[in-house]
Amino acid sequence: MQYENLINKLIDLGIEEDINTGDITTESIIPESTNATATMTAKQDGVISGLEIVKMVYERFQEDVIFTPYFNDGDSVKKGDVILKVEATYPTLLRGERLSLNIFQRMCGIATETAKYVKELTGTGTQLLDTRKTAPGLRVLDKLAVKHGGGTNHRMGLYDMAMIKDNHIKMAGGISKAVEQVRSRIPADIKIEVETTNLDEVRQAIAAGADIIMLDNMGNEQMSEAVNIIKAADKSIKTEASGNMSIPRLIEVAATGVDFISVGALTHTVKGMDISMNIQVENR
Repeated sequence: MQYENLINKLIDLGIEEDINTGDITTESIIPESTNATATMTAKQDGVISGLEIVKMVYERFQEDVIFTPYFNDGDSVKKGDVILKVEATYPTLLRGERLSLNIFQRMCGIATETAKYVKELTGTGTQLLDTRKTAPGLRVLDKLAVKHGGGTNHRMGLYDMAMIKDNHIKMAGGISKAVEQVRSRIPADIKIEVETTNLDEVRQAIAAGADIIMLDNMGNEQMSEAVNIIKAADKSIKTEASGNMSIPRLIEVAATGVDFISVGALTHTVKGMDISMNIQVENR
């Protein structure tokens, strides 16, 4: 799994903050040898994301858990659908319950919201992008959930794509100088994106050799003109619309011809999907 090291660190931190020295209630009441089965059920319609992470959580407490998913990541579920089953000791199921649900509900919530935006863009040729507006430590899972919802991942961090923004441009002394300085220091296969707010800056970004031009907080008419200018100059340059994007705006923005629309709300304003977990003790 890509970024497995980061995911393992996240799970370790989750266990440390929740379990720490032990689950004192469970350890006082339930024998370690008691076997049980847990099921997770959708309490609302949604899109599934995070099955492998749920499995990883329970395997931290017990190596021989039996994990049975009834859906795949990216699948749609209806209210009342049983999503998965976990067979393990009762204490294992209780120790992993909150951590697994916290992660799973968040990821499914992001995937569900992403799918709404993707559906709106169907047939337009414009792709939905996520952003770096994620909860610290959760970025890998947040972006994985966007992918499961049908979205496209933008850069993971500051290291895998150059994004030249207004503050960089000010310090460099202009768009051309900023692009030149960045290009001289990074590998040729790393793309450079330049943030622009008006048509003059768009023309400067084209002349500087930007790979992607962000059209930030532009009106639809100005955005459409910017796209026409860019495509007339170099069809290989990609365009990204950004700033206060919402579902009602998507069709109009996509109609300008932009290649991508980035939406921070996919991950910075998350409402978890309602999922319940029920545990049944095995018959003796």
